[in-house]
Amino acid sequence: MFSTGLVTVSYIAATILFILSLGGLSNPETARKGNFYGILGMTIAILATVLGPKVTETGYLPLVIGIAIGGSIGIFAAKKVKMTEMPELVALMHSLVGLAAVLVGYANYLDPSSSLTGVEKTIHEVEIYIGILIGAVTFSGSVIAFGKLSGKITGKPVLLPGRHFLNLGLLIAAVYVGSRFLGVEGHEEGLIALYIMTGLALVFGIHMVMAIGGADMPVVVSMLNSYSGWAASATGFMLSNDLLIVTGALVGSSGAILSYIMCKAMNRHFISVIAGGFGTSGGTAPAAGSEPQGEVVPISAAETAELLRSARNVVLIPGYGMAVAQAQHTVQEITRLLRDRGINVRFAIHPVAGRMPGHMNVLLAEARVPYDIVLEMDEINEDFPETDVAMVIGANDIVNPGAQEDPNSPIAGMPVLEVWKAKTSVVMKRSMASGYAGVDNPLFYKENNRMLFGDAKKMLEEVLKDLQS
Repeated sequence: MFSTGLVTVSYIAATILFILSLGGLSNPETARKGNFYGILGMTIAILATVLGPKVTETGYLPLVIGIAIGGSIGIFAAKKVKMTEMPELVALMHSLVGLAAVLVGYANYLDPSSSLTGVEKTIHEVEIYIGILIGAVTFSGSVIAFGKLSGKITGKPVLLPGRHFLNLGLLIAAVYVGSRFLGVEGHEEGLIALYIMTGLALVFGIHMVMAIGGADMPVVVSMLNSYSGWAASATGFMLSNDLLIVTGALVGSSGAILSYIMCKAMNRHFISVIAGGFGTSGGTAPAAGSEPQGEVVPISAAETAELLRSARNVVLIPGYGMAVAQAQHTVQEITRLLRDRGINVRFAIHPVAGRMPGHMNVLLAEARVPYDIVLEMDEINEDFPETDVAMVIGANDIVNPGAQEDPNSPIAGMPVLEVWKAKTSVVMKRSMASGYAGVDNPLFYKENNRMLFGDAKKMLEEVLKDLQS
């Protein structure tokens, strides 16, 4: 049994480890160490809580059962879920944090041992109300995000008439119900108010994420990450747990900062993302008569291999198409082969490539691509004029010159990878379908661009075979 002082010291140590974990995860080279710090910190936190004075002997069995069930689910998910399915797994985990905040809030309100009165009682009820509110929004919003990311729900934004007034009405209703909740005497009336507020919050979360299009999903993932942190922090206030408060604040603030970075990378305002309306489900061909002037020039795998073989500087631009085809290992083999022949090969990563922040970095790290040749957009954009071959693997909007050339484009002003400035660009796609933003890409019709049609993994394996021969 830990004393109160030992629990406090353990919580401080866990907090330091969590901060070190965030610092480590900010760089691919230190991500493993950061992950280890996070695991160690969470282990210390769990042990300190379970062995602390607040847990009685009768509470050990339920805790052990809960930890065993949760740990088993986590191990199963880690082994079963593919790297390409990480975005939806992250969204699903966020939903569990929100659900936990809701359940803890109701349990706190119904706790028969609570003897708070006066101002302390009011403050505690405010904590409960806000915790359930944030948790419910996080839960329903994350479930919808999971559906969109996994393809079970269309990525096209669902824009209801007067949706902004609907959101405002839900917010005003939640505030009004909250004022009624704080004024009730009995638990039964209070529960009715909590039920109403929970329903309003669930509807708000669903409506908010349904109105956001596929192109903004990386921002949504980071935003929900922030919400889950604040939900956890609110739970900490309800339970008077300092570590949970600090940890939730760390996750909430880091998620908010990440959302800001994502919005900046897309030249978007955070409020406009929440308002929704940008991006479609993708997969639609350009409308007749709307195509830019010029012709598409197809290229074969053998010709692509010859271009790569004769190049001195090559830049590879991975996108979600590479993730879907699970072609990252083949890309790594091509990279290794070209580098062995003295060709300078680097990767250009757009901040919102894929379905979540860092999606492409995770896939390339899984394939053991060297960290030092994986560069961010700002680091490599100025090098494209000196690049012999820029090869786009399943990306679209992040290499669309329309963002700079067409002021009327939905993605106008969005920073993009300027691959069209390379001596030759090769775009790998299954078809001429548009990206998540639902707009055509003038890059396809540039004189120095070639189109390599087909499944990314299959075509890259052919390219690799030609390079080896």
